[in-house]
Amino acid sequence: MVHRFDYLVLGSGIAGLSCALKFAPHGRVAVLTKKNRAESNTNYAQGGIACVTSSEDTFGLHIRDTLDAGAGLCKERVVREIVEDGPDRIKELLDLGIEFSERDIPSKPGERELDLGREGGHSKRRILHAEDMTGREIERALLAAVESHPRIQMFENYFAVDLITTRKVGLTGSNRCIGVYALDSKNGGVHTFLATATVLATGGCGKVYLYTTNPDIATGDGVAMAFRAGARVSNMEFIQFHPTCLYHPEVKSFLISEAVRGEGAKLVDAQGQEFMHRYDPRKELAPRDIVARAIDAEMKRTGADCVYLDLTHKPEGFAESRFPNIYRTCLKYGIDMAEDPVPVVPAAHYQCGGVVTDTQGRTEIEALFAIGEVACTGLHGANRLASNSLLEAVVLAHRAATVATALPRLPEDFPAPTWVAGNVDEPDEMVVVSHNWDEVRRLMWDYVGIVRSSKRLQRALARLRNLQREIQDFYWNFKVNTDLLELRNLVLVAQIIVISAYRRRESIGLHYTLNYPDGVRLSDPPQDTVVDREDPAFV
Repeated sequence: MVHRFDYLVLGSGIAGLSCALKFAPHGRVAVLTKKNRAESNTNYAQGGIACVTSSEDTFGLHIRDTLDAGAGLCKERVVREIVEDGPDRIKELLDLGIEFSERDIPSKPGERELDLGREGGHSKRRILHAEDMTGREIERALLAAVESHPRIQMFENYFAVDLITTRKVGLTGSNRCIGVYALDSKNGGVHTFLATATVLATGGCGKVYLYTTNPDIATGDGVAMAFRAGARVSNMEFIQFHPTCLYHPEVKSFLISEAVRGEGAKLVDAQGQEFMHRYDPRKELAPRDIVARAIDAEMKRTGADCVYLDLTHKPEGFAESRFPNIYRTCLKYGIDMAEDPVPVVPAAHYQCGGVVTDTQGRTEIEALFAIGEVACTGLHGANRLASNSLLEAVVLAHRAATVATALPRLPEDFPAPTWVAGNVDEPDEMVVVSHNWDEVRRLMWDYVGIVRSSKRLQRALARLRNLQREIQDFYWNFKVNTDLLELRNLVLVAQIIVISAYRRRESIGLHYTLNYPDGVRLSDPPQDTVVDREDPAFV
């Protein structure tokens, strides 16, 4: 089946839905999401969105904090543009009906203002939040606006298999994206979607690791598709491990927001002793890479399975009122945050690299855009500053839509390339897929985690190349399903991460290697790592 739209958006988080709303006045929009429409990384975001809204804050301070966290790899022009564009985009979110938390103004009885939080690496309170469920509130408002718009059509349970480009279908001239092939995972069959502009808003790749704060959908699909289509991918070695994921045998991947540390929670060992002062003078408010490595070091030093986040010194009722969702979830598992330190461990959280774009979301493939976590704009550098992700997503959605709506339209009679399945069979042994899925995630956790070495990376790459061959053989000989497609993307993204990490022979930001400790630099200033499908490592 062939579907023709003016604009095609892959992903239903803050980036994708914001972009779809921007497109709608200019034409018909299709939004594809591989699960249900509310399932996105955005929906799980607890902390908030960083933006200068207080008279005590300035763009200069926010820019400086971002550059400091990025460890020399941020592009200052990009940081400035996104930070300065933030207030206008926040106003648009407020106009959509998003309700950020407020507080009473002590000096002005009866008046209220935004309740701004503070997180690691921020010098001022600038985090707009909706209690500790910011992502859920943003998703609610955006979905309501999208669902009520007559020009936007949502396609749930449609898994994008590959991008369709003019080069792929044998046309001459510049390589232009004209749409995607997408599997209808409910009813079967691969459909063709054609559009003037295609936007990747597919999120990150947290599921490439055994332990992650991400939902199951985060399998690096956008990066893998763009890479296969010929786009460049940059800085994928910088995977941010969130320092504080709840450690409990019955919990899969529940994040304890950085805002908890921002409100004064202390990291302690099993004896209740604080330890962050030994690693950084900012203690718990140091950037995430420092805090995650400190926790990892403490666990290895003591042999403990976890450390603890202690908020018990705060006034009665504080934890429940400020962090109601976290409080209720912990209580469900027998942990009262008001009385008990919360067991936590680091877990893979955010992909700071991605598909190379400019500040309008344009990739090197004409009419293909990438926004949100899937993209590498230069904002995050070697380590993302907390809560800058939602800011980048909404700013880039606006900018990408502005550029994409000016593109010449794809002709309505453009010939539609249809999916050719070939002579393939039903999968005979899905145990092969599940086994390889588990192996990829475990070897990435063991060999390509918070602390790395050249020997570990070499071992990881050798095994990933073998897995790639097995998975490709399975892909070409059997009918595709979502598990196989995710695994195909996952193993490719894992290889990109490992190759990028091996080439960065220095410790910087989120990439820490035992072979090249802090202070040893390949170049000053440090340079981006870039790979594409023509790279010798992939040929």
